Parts: sequence; structure tokens; C-alpha cells
Amino acid sequence: MPFKETFLEFYTKVKSSLDDGTFAKLTLAKTIGNTDLMNIYVRPIIEENELKLELKFKHQQEELFEIHEIENAFPRLLEFINNPFMSAILFTTEFDLTYKLNKKRAVSIVEQFSSFTHASPVIIEYLESKK
Repeated sequence: MPFKETFLEFYTKVKSSLDDGTFAKLTLAKTIGNTDLMNIYVRPIIEENELKLELKFKHQQEELFEIHEIENAFPRLLEFINNPFMSAILFTTEFDLTYKLNKKRAVSIVEQFSSFTHASPVIIEYLESKK
């Protein structure tokens, strides 16, 4: 898959934000054409005292959920880059990071000011429990 290296660079920032407690949310959006799958929302959950990621697949008529270990979520999300999603946005308390494909499928990763002032409560709870 041609986007694996650049998306891995982006996903490394996702994992770092989970580790350092700044993760707020992750969204895959901007579909190509009119697709049934409209968004994928990623949020942290704690399952069996382990931090995992819940992937919520928002379709036009339904929502489906999957739970993955953090490392295993990467290949699952990678499947949807360029088919059908053209962007992924990581929201942290320090910055927003946008992974974007243009019409020629050139990748850009842009950091902007943070939209969120608070990290996910699940991340905070998990990191507190590990102290």
C-alpha cells in the first residue's frame, strides 16, 4: 500500500499522544464520492486493565464498533486511507495533526493549534492507574 509509510509516521504521533496523556480523539473523514461509510471515530477504552482503541464506523444507516489493541488498530485504519477517506485528524491537547491526501494523492501532514484543552478522560484515568 503506497500510504503505509506516511500513515505510519502519522500513527506514531497518535501512539505518542496516548502515551503522554495528550490524546483527545482521532477521526477519519472526507470520503471520496458518496459512500456508505461516512466516518471512523477512534477513542481510547480500558479493557481488562489494558488501554485499547474503539473504532466506531459511522455508516449512513448504522454504526459498527470494533475494539483493537493499539498496535493492531494501525493496519485496520490503514485499509481506509484513500479508500474511502482522504483525511485523518488527530486532536491532542498540544496540537491538531491533519493527515491529508489531495486529488493527485499527494500526502501532507499539517500541525495546527490545538482545538482541545482536555485529554480524553479515559487516557487520564488509565495513566493515573499506572502510577
